[in-house]
Amino acid sequence: MRYFITGTAGFIGFHLARRLLQEGHTVTGFDGMTAYYNLRLKEARNAALAQFGNFTGVTAMLEDRAALEKAAEDAKPDVIIHLAAQAGVRYSLENPRAYLDSNLIGSWNIVEIARQMQISHLMLASTSSIYGANPQVPFRETDRADEPMTFYAASKKGMELMAHSYAHLYKVPTTAFRFFTVYGPWGRPDMALFKFMKAMLADEAIEIYGEGKMSRDFTYIDDLIDSIIALSAIAPGEDNRVREPDGLDTLSHNAPFRVVNIGGGQPIALMDFIKTIETMMGRPAKKKMLPMQQGDVPRTFAAPDLLVALTGAKPTTTLDIGVKATMDWYVEHHTQLGL
Repeated sequence: MRYFITGTAGFIGFHLARRLLQEGHTVTGFDGMTAYYNLRLKEARNAALAQFGNFTGVTAMLEDRAALEKAAEDAKPDVIIHLAAQAGVRYSLENPRAYLDSNLIGSWNIVEIARQMQISHLMLASTSSIYGANPQVPFRETDRADEPMTFYAASKKGMELMAHSYAHLYKVPTTAFRFFTVYGPWGRPDMALFKFMKAMLADEAIEIYGEGKMSRDFTYIDDLIDSIIALSAIAPGEDNRVREPDGLDTLSHNAPFRVVNIGGGQPIALMDFIKTIETMMGRPAKKKMLPMQQGDVPRTFAAPDLLVALTGAKPTTTLDIGVKATMDWYVEHHTQLGL
């Protein structure tokens, strides 16, 4: 098949593109190569993808409508997977305009292009941050998600709503999938695991927010990619509505549109996460306990029932295996990539 993927120089986009290329698909990648974090890491990801003859890379911003249209038209994709975004919950407090430009205007450009090209399936990366500080757990796709704690979460919710309206008006099958704390090799340097490892290797204290009283539903990158690829073959429609149990499916009654959590439903306490890192590194971490940061939520906890009903599987990689694989990669590459 032919895929058009935005954000292929990013963490998740890189892994997804590489897997599809390894399976023999054709991939056109689109990425703005922004300086939000280490460009050497993004360039290394791009270089790895460029080794495949069935990969074409395009460097431009999502807000550049003409460049985006040309890249998509040249790609002639069967499926568009929109992963590019201004990432980072905390950075949205410093530079909200970046989220408006990328996550709202850029995403609107994507849904417009999908409409023009009548794509067989449009897939959009959303986030568990949409659930905010939801007091009910686990987080279900049918829960209210209209009390965002950050502008990042608000921008992703706005993207979902725009996409639903386009799915209704123009009948473009669309899946929005919500990620839960994804980690793994080639990850972003601002992720907790990489920040903790870097500090521990330098014998510096790790900063623990919320006094360590938080929990996260960690998702290993390989599991996430398995789920995205499985969902890509299930363009939303009445022929695949999940009817039992009643009320599980989020397939719209007015559009070929569905929201799906991608998470294992096994949250890990932050202090247990740190203990796992200490065990893998063979040393205790110096700890600096800090209050909850503005915009943070106390926990994330995915209900994976709909994902399992649709694909027959959910993320299952245990934290010790995922952390070990990520740590091995980091130790091998952090000096070369300046991490």
